[in-house]
Amino acid sequence: MNGQISALSLGPVEIALRFLCAMFIGLLIGTEREYTHRPAGMRTHMLVALGSCAVMITSQMIFAQYNAFGATPDPARLSAQVITGVGFLGAGTIMREGPSIKGLTTAASIWSVACLGIAVGGGYYGVGLIGTACMMVTLVVFEWLQQRLMRGKYELYSFTITGTDAVAIMELINKETEQADAKIKGVHLERREDGLVEVSFKADFTGRHASDRLHKFLGAIGEADKTTSVCSERTRV
Repeated sequence: MNGQISALSLGPVEIALRFLCAMFIGLLIGTEREYTHRPAGMRTHMLVALGSCAVMITSQMIFAQYNAFGATPDPARLSAQVITGVGFLGAGTIMREGPSIKGLTTAASIWSVACLGIAVGGGYYGVGLIGTACMMVTLVVFEWLQQRLMRGKYELYSFTITGTDAVAIMELINKETEQADAKIKGVHLERREDGLVEVSFKADFTGRHASDRLHKFLGAIGEADKTTSVCSERTRV
């Protein structure tokens, strides 16, 4: 394909189509990340996909423009810098909390979205759309499969916490379960005759370093000023 044909193929309609496809990729992947309360959500993934797409379109237009004069610039040079540069953005989503590290999957999704944006920007719609479908399968289906495979390996823990301030206790529980990367199930609140509030719930510590995360959670809850007693019991999944 010569420069003139390449230039004609990158008209306003084709450019708009590529941008819309990149936005769709970022929207789909970002919505899944935001739904699972991850650091980077819908708009972040859309912007990464759009930016990558814009870089690839620009690379092709530069190639078409200068190729007409006999020059042969490398259309892949700019996109290669995007793949490297997006790594810094993904690193911003990785957080270390105690013995565990969070955000690696989101960082990988940002990098992958950038790669798919480059593919769409180059006009390879099949690569972009099939790659998006594979990413969704990885993020949704395999997360469900992973949870099914891990079920029973670790245990659920039942907690009963008493204190004087129901709002403060709930805020404490939400904060510490998030810090411990645990999932709350079946919260029940009851005010006793002695005036104390009793909050019962189950927390799922499925995953790596479950024991360490549990002990850290118990320590934080037990040392809080708002709680008067903490009881826990192990229950099988």
